[in-house]
Amino acid sequence: MEQGSAREGARPAYAPGAIPYAPGSARVPEGRLPGNRVPEQARGRQGEEEQARGEHTHSEPPAPRTVRRHSVRGQILDALRAALVDGELVPGQVYSAPALGARFGVSATPVREAMQRLAVEGAVEVVPNRGFRVTERGPRELAELAEVRALIEVPVMLGLARTVPAQRWSVLRPLAEATVAAAAVGDRAAYAESDRAFHRAVLTLSGNEQLVTIADELHRRSQWPLVAGPAARRAELLADAAEHTALLDALIAQDLTVVQALVREHFTGADG
Repeated sequence: MEQGSAREGARPAYAPGAIPYAPGSARVPEGRLPGNRVPEQARGRQGEEEQARGEHTHSEPPAPRTVRRHSVRGQILDALRAALVDGELVPGQVYSAPALGARFGVSATPVREAMQRLAVEGAVEVVPNRGFRVTERGPRELAELAEVRALIEVPVMLGLARTVPAQRWSVLRPLAEATVAAAAVGDRAAYAESDRAFHRAVLTLSGNEQLVTIADELHRRSQWPLVAGPAARRAELLADAAEHTALLDALIAQDLTVVQALVREHFTGADG
């Protein structure tokens, strides 16, 4: 049900134009984002402050740069995460912020900010005066992540299976179907996102926000590719997606025996 197990067949090294853009955004804009207008009351206060400083005021001030920069960085971060899952950013290789910015059509600044975030998450490491190296991960790290995730998620899912009514599970059906749709076309990045969305929705029913945040971060880390390569094949993605729908069917039917078997298999199977 998860990505990240060792498989054969690495994708070729990163080539121009190979990094996918974030879903729903064909290109990251450099200009002002729409809708970032300053409210009238805020503009009034801003004008008074500027007049007090002897600055010229405008009836239509530009959008705050911090808002634009944050938005662009967020889109770049999503795109880079997708590139990691998709194997476009190759483990062990170094990528510079200016070069990646040129490929995305943005300056190096939002790329560098996004890469710094990925460095905090452990996806890349900073290489002084060169850029960022994609972290090389081995099977042991993947197994350790699966073990920690199982310690967190298995007891929570089993507890929810005993207490959550069937109608609340039915609401999650579109999320399970989204994983099947992504798997059917072999879209690894879309599958990774829909996979995490399904797990988040399940764990959210526990009412524990901290648990959901920690489990989602562990899940994301488990989806990054191993060194040397593995690109999940469509058949493997379809098999994983089928486990989502089977688990949801068992939860709706309140078949605790099947739920327990599926949840245990989810974390102890080959794809852990």
